[in-house]
Amino acid sequence: MSSPYKVQSPVFGNPSIFCNPKRIHHNKVHHCKLLVLAMISVPSKNPRITTSSRSLISCYKSSVDLVKGGKLESLHFDEITRRIQVNFLDKIKAIPFKDRSEILSIMEKDAGNWTLSDIKGLLIALVTANEPDLALELYSNVASCGSALAPNCWTFSILIRCCCKKNDLDEAQRVLHHMMESGYSPNVITFTTLINSLCKRGQLQNAFEVFEVMGRIGCKPTVQTYNCLFKGLCYVGRVEEAHEMLMNMKKESIRPDIYSYTAIMDGFCKVGRSDEAMELLNQALEMGLAPNVVTFNTLFTGYSKEGRPHQGFRVLELMKEKNCMPDSISYSTLLSGLLKWRKIRAALGVYKEMAGIGFEVDGRMMSTLLRGLCMKSWKEKDMVQDAYQVFEKMSGASIIDHSTYGFVIRTLCMGKKIEEALDHLQQMIRMGYIPRTITFNNVIQALCMEGKIREALVVLVIMHENGKIPSRTSYDILIKEFNQQGRLLGACNVYGAALKQGVVPHRIPLR
Repeated sequence: MSSPYKVQSPVFGNPSIFCNPKRIHHNKVHHCKLLVLAMISVPSKNPRITTSSRSLISCYKSSVDLVKGGKLESLHFDEITRRIQVNFLDKIKAIPFKDRSEILSIMEKDAGNWTLSDIKGLLIALVTANEPDLALELYSNVASCGSALAPNCWTFSILIRCCCKKNDLDEAQRVLHHMMESGYSPNVITFTTLINSLCKRGQLQNAFEVFEVMGRIGCKPTVQTYNCLFKGLCYVGRVEEAHEMLMNMKKESIRPDIYSYTAIMDGFCKVGRSDEAMELLNQALEMGLAPNVVTFNTLFTGYSKEGRPHQGFRVLELMKEKNCMPDSISYSTLLSGLLKWRKIRAALGVYKEMAGIGFEVDGRMMSTLLRGLCMKSWKEKDMVQDAYQVFEKMSGASIIDHSTYGFVIRTLCMGKKIEEALDHLQQMIRMGYIPRTITFNNVIQALCMEGKIREALVVLVIMHENGKIPSRTSYDILIKEFNQQGRLLGACNVYGAALKQGVVPHRIPLR
């Protein structure tokens, strides 16, 4: 592969990394055991770095004595590697970041005794623990100490993974090129790691260049390799290309898995082609693949985006039919879509099903549902009770906001539950919320319709005491009720109070 990368690689800046490929390894296994045992003995809490360093050196010497006494012979190398990853990294990560370089310097002093296997084990562990910077620093510093470490295929692969974790993809590609120039053939895992990182960053052209290199050297891609490309193509909206690649993949006798189909289904849903995503799901089922909850959730999102949330019920039914139990995301996505498109009755059904299963509903969605139920109940009186039940549930969880209270009070007023409306108006004020003028007017209107003019005047006073200037509508409602009761003096008093506040009512006292 001709080199498109002319920039000098910092990872390979030191020539000592590549010299002496015939290094003697007669004490490799014993030394690695010593090293690991020393590292895993570092205390997990390190108030002072000097304490950690002494513990590290002390445990190292103790491990030497154990090996001389023949007490470590039964410790298998694979177990050593596992203990590096599980124990050693916990200790290193517990050390404050600024002090980690001192630990590295201690390790580097013994670098002359290290083997490539030792380095490989530590690098794997550090990368696994999401410490790529530390891994690269360790590798570079050990080499600079004069340790002649000839990298092999494993080492190159680990360095590529480090660069990918750092999102330094240019460097990762340079390492790949250097690896091949050095006579090593990357395996499919190394290629897939790099392709995946390139796709995640939207660098599709570079990803496909790496994919072509795989073909040139005879490295057969796996389904995971294809899945990375599918996700990358769909991420940038190139869904047709991803679908065509899926068809070609089948022709090459590589069996797609459910993740292959899910990636392309997600791509179709994002561009408003959810029916085609459903067709892909049917194809996957015909192949005997078992869709997972993510597969189905993709369809919920797609149908909601297209304004067809009711199609989600068909998806929900299919999920249960295929023994794939919907999770809280499934229900929440369906509920959100129904609320977005004002399908309130259907949304109420989904909410009740969620509550019956034991799934928690997001507070914001509950507020949206409650407001929808309130508005629906203004015309369809049978929904008032449902609205109030949702309100009580929210009250118990203390997730009611200012505007939601206003909707509930209006609903109670329209449902002629005046006492409850007054109670919630006072509760709202006690909670520190100042009701909107329209909320006060709703209560005043409801009281006047019941002929309770005195209580309506009390609400007007409460309104004024809480810093809200009654509107023209507030005064008009009261004047109208006084007129209907034939109470001219009361109507005149209200009219005069309005004028004093600078408000001119539309209605006037009638004789």
